[in-house]
Amino acid sequence: MPRVEFKDYYKVMGVARDATEAQIKQAYRKLARKYHPDVSKEPDAEARFKEVGEAYEVLRSPEKRAAYDRLGSGPRPGEDFRPPPDWGSGFEFSGAGPGAGESSADYSDFFEALFGRAAGGRAGRPGFETGRGEDHHAKVLLDLEATLTGGARSFTLRVPEIDAEGRIVAKERVLNVQVPKGILPGQTIRLAGQGAQPHGEGKAGDLYIEVEFQPHPLFRIDGRDLYLELPVTPWEAALGATVKTPTPTGTLVELKIPAGSHAGSKLRLRGRGIPSSPPGDFYVVLQIALPPATDEKAKAAYRAFANTVPFNPRANLGV
Repeated sequence: MPRVEFKDYYKVMGVARDATEAQIKQAYRKLARKYHPDVSKEPDAEARFKEVGEAYEVLRSPEKRAAYDRLGSGPRPGEDFRPPPDWGSGFEFSGAGPGAGESSADYSDFFEALFGRAAGGRAGRPGFETGRGEDHHAKVLLDLEATLTGGARSFTLRVPEIDAEGRIVAKERVLNVQVPKGILPGQTIRLAGQGAQPHGEGKAGDLYIEVEFQPHPLFRIDGRDLYLELPVTPWEAALGATVKTPTPTGTLVELKIPAGSHAGSKLRLRGRGIPSSPPGDFYVVLQIALPPATDEKAKAAYRAFANTVPFNPRANLGV
């Protein structure tokens, strides 16, 4: 996600973080009257009116507010902010998800980074119009093995609601989901009938599960391709060698390092990335690991090497 300017919606509204639904609504009405461009004499009335409307859009929604609260107080307002990788995961939201429609509201980059362009003012498909319940969406984090092998996974989703006192409470529900082999980050799994119940008679809406992946200690995901940074010694890179390397499937393979390789050299194992259609590739990126000069013997070896093989890595800089 891009780096954006953090917004403290509670400060914008002038309410405490534990404010009730009624207190937030009261604060909004007061500020909306104060800054409405048609009546306000304030020089920044239009900008403040939009800011207040955006804050209210988040704090009036149990789902958005509960997800926003996970950020904590964050940086000070106006400072750069990057949403964490697991932002929004595990929450069930109304609507079919960001990108499923367009919003005419003018929201900040901060809002759009968190909730998507289509999140404001769009309620999904209400049952009284279509005879079916509203669609919902959620984001879940998978481990890499889930897309390599596919199969059943269990997820716990939080469903925020307003209690009788006007405060947010979170209910949980557990879903067993069949993850397709080869699913890619950003793709969705549709669970028919797992959305909201209709107001009257009709079918329940659907639940759209957006998939993202947890960071892996070894492998980096880029689309359908996988990357591994493999340390090699200077002599293995210079002279060539055959070394063992781990692969995403857990097996070790003998990898031939060509002579004259350098840091950043990429070796491709075709078709060994994510098994989508077509399958991705597995790239091994070489990194030169230097032996530590922690004793006199190692230091002497480095001095001898420096004298035997004169080399200036900064020659192309003119120094």
